[in-house]
Amino acid sequence: MISVGLIGMGFMGKAHIDIYNRLNSEGFPVKLVALCDIDPEKLKGNFKRGNIDIGGEKPDMSRYRLYDDPDKMLDTESRAGEITVIDITLPTYLHSQFTIKALLKGFNVLCEKPMALNTKECLSMSETAAKTGKKLMIAQCLRFQPAYEYLKACVTEGRYGKVNGAYFYRGGSTPVWSHLNWLLKSELSGGALLDQHIHDVDTINWLFGLPEKVSSVAKNVIPGSGYDIVSTNYIYADGRVINAQDDWTLNGGYGFRPLFRVGFEKGNIVWENNVLTDNPNEGKSFIPELPKESGYIREIRYFLNAVSNNSPVTEAPPENTALAIRIAEAEKLSADKKGEPVSV
Repeated sequence: MISVGLIGMGFMGKAHIDIYNRLNSEGFPVKLVALCDIDPEKLKGNFKRGNIDIGGEKPDMSRYRLYDDPDKMLDTESRAGEITVIDITLPTYLHSQFTIKALLKGFNVLCEKPMALNTKECLSMSETAAKTGKKLMIAQCLRFQPAYEYLKACVTEGRYGKVNGAYFYRGGSTPVWSHLNWLLKSELSGGALLDQHIHDVDTINWLFGLPEKVSSVAKNVIPGSGYDIVSTNYIYADGRVINAQDDWTLNGGYGFRPLFRVGFEKGNIVWENNVLTDNPNEGKSFIPELPKESGYIREIRYFLNAVSNNSPVTEAPPENTALAIRIAEAEKLSADKKGEPVSV
């Protein structure tokens, strides 16, 4: 049985709590035993909803050891010796600090995306994991989403030949649900570019590798929030046309919408409105049968299995997910320069 402690009970923290409880109820050998948050309302089980429906009932907080101080939780639980995994769903600016503390205390760590605010912090996290021999994975959930896994297989296997072009998009309402509004403070979250757009940045690196350069245009709409709208062209030596766009200012009844379109020499793959369509140039289009579970569940199960089996984290190793931060830093610099191409 793997015992888990979770630090940070915001929107994604609540999602992770629900997943651990679901896995436990299904017989998976995991138990969530401790929770930590500085917000007393969350320790009472009062949560705010975000821009996607993560479901789940209000948890029975009496089931957990509760802490209002992350340092106290790490110190106490490391002495007790029961917990082997710490799940960090804290605000981005705290990822590096508490990941490193948890690793040094002897815990394996699953840390929410984005990995950190900058590549320097990412390097410190990776180096600490290597030094301690503990496992570290960043929860880049799209690497575990069935539609994106299908796309990855098409790219890797060359099923329809080479990629000619690709477009990735996600957009939705302004995130006004975070504690003390940290998501809308660029120095704490990195804005939409680093918090929401990073999903597609990581996907592009995962699928195609590091681009040579990026050219980004971006706009700040909400004072102090950083770039709220961004469009980036990713420049590769073979001339493929890759673009990703993000916008978290689409309020009213817009909701949240992600999509991708990838064109190959002999076909294209489109994911829109949660439906994946495979369109070969020759033959009929079809909707592939995919696993029903979300990437959130599958990423957590994957990491727990890696801990349980003492197997390496190969699907989302920190050294690779850190490259998304490197690309995003180049995007910000390019946007600051009004779209001037910047080397990655």
